[in-house]
Amino acid sequence: MRRGPIPLAFYLVPTAAFLAVLPLILHGCSCGHDFDFHLVSWMEAAAQFKAGNLHPSWAFSPAWNAGEPRFVFYPPISWTLGAMLGLVRWSTAPIAYTWIALAASGFAMYSLARTLKVSEHAALIASLVYLANPYMLFTAYERTAYAELLAAAWIPLLLAAILRDRITPLRIAIPVALLWLTNAPAAVMGCYSLAVLAALRLLGQWIDGRSESRLKATIALALRIFTGLALGLGLAAFYILPAAYERRWVQIAMATIEGMRIEDNFLFHHTADPLHDEVLHTASLIAVAILAAAFVILAPLLVRPKGSNVSEQTRRYAISLGILGILIGILLTPASAIIWHIAPEMTFLQFPWRLTAVLAAILCSSLSLLLRRINVRSLWLSVIAVIVLPCIIWPAARTFNQFCDDEDNVAARLAVFRTHMGTDPTDEYTPTNADNEALGQVDPPFWLTADGNGAASPRGERPGTSPMNFAVTSPQDTVVVLNLRAFPAWLIRINGIATTARVDRADGLIAVPLKAGRSDISISYAMTLDRKLGDGITLLALCAAILIAVRGGRDSTSEPSL
Repeated sequence: MRRGPIPLAFYLVPTAAFLAVLPLILHGCSCGHDFDFHLVSWMEAAAQFKAGNLHPSWAFSPAWNAGEPRFVFYPPISWTLGAMLGLVRWSTAPIAYTWIALAASGFAMYSLARTLKVSEHAALIASLVYLANPYMLFTAYERTAYAELLAAAWIPLLLAAILRDRITPLRIAIPVALLWLTNAPAAVMGCYSLAVLAALRLLGQWIDGRSESRLKATIALALRIFTGLALGLGLAAFYILPAAYERRWVQIAMATIEGMRIEDNFLFHHTADPLHDEVLHTASLIAVAILAAAFVILAPLLVRPKGSNVSEQTRRYAISLGILGILIGILLTPASAIIWHIAPEMTFLQFPWRLTAVLAAILCSSLSLLLRRINVRSLWLSVIAVIVLPCIIWPAARTFNQFCDDEDNVAARLAVFRTHMGTDPTDEYTPTNADNEALGQVDPPFWLTADGNGAASPRGERPGTSPMNFAVTSPQDTVVVLNLRAFPAWLIRINGIATTARVDRADGLIAVPLKAGRSDISISYAMTLDRKLGDGITLLALCAAILIAVRGGRDSTSEPSL
């Protein structure tokens, strides 16, 4: 069967993403706010992948080799992708990751725009604006918030799932799962956005439905939406359930300390930290600009003057996007403080301006609706895009780019990682009874002490994390201190027998009493009940998703062709 021409988007979106990362290719990576955190996560994951552990929970090098349960709490897609790119070539991994995230975001916006029944070229313009919008470049260059950057690709897919004519559970479930498995704050934003648009969709269904079947149709639609949300959460349960349950075992409240709290990050707020205020001011300007641009674009679609060719369906899309934009605008101001503290999980967004990611999707969706019938020659559109995009992208990239010192670039961080000297702990992932101030920075893998509270004596051992299997011999009862943070998932066996005996230490390291003589010590990370339940729910959800997909395929093929 002869295929039609390949859509222009398949050429132009990757090219636009390439233009967006060209400054990185020419001048090197941007060492933004979260650069080191993500790079260490990628290197940790890559090392464990090479060792055969494809589903890690514990990161060994943070906390100066005492480790932390980073991979329990940080969603897996971003660090898995980063690790895979690093295994190919570390020097280009951040650049390749950024290109993939931007290209994926462009394609996702193109899909959303086409769902809104606009022309191919209108959808393409919206996709190019989305991947090159200021907040995207701010996230990619100044913040290097790589997980949040990749999550921007799933937000348009979620909006498309709830705005399309025929809502199906699977179309909702997939972006919900992808958001939770990529970035938890983005997932919270996405689910609340879904709830708002779902409520508007149900209200529209009730108003438009025939009186005799209105209730039945509205309930059926609500069930499809709820099923999609539940299925999406189920697909991501292997991450969500352990992360939700095990946060009682770490100092998760450290994620919302002063400066990281919602009330410290409303638009144009001022604190005692000039660097914090500088970032907040930039984010605030971007948020206000995108919100204002969105409503300027939406205005002619909402007003619909006499003689306008705006269809009723287009106007409904615009109304839904406008209401969501208004609610987000309110949430960016101190007037919404009570909402942030009452609504579940909202405080963990830390920065209200993160909602600009949703605003950017609203802006570009609205732009596609305004240009819904535009149709220009593909060649001219390509030429204009290649000329105009660099004029927009490169000044923004230069403004947001964070220069890398010699000790901060990829090669230097990789060299440090390979020395096994360890890295800083992450406060919110520190186990509950551990004090980072008491933790030694050059501790050996293990040492013996009489009472379990002694520090490691300088014997010339190289710093490192505790081995998983080793033996010690002592002429008297003693305590072995492991350079490994205590965490309920760790299972310690002495001579093949599991032991729960511990000596408490201020630094939170595992200290195990030993009898005189030889002790064979083995350490393993156990499958706790919450992980088993999460894996089981995901397996059931995956089977349900496959069944729905198969049945949906059969239904579509059984329909008569036109």
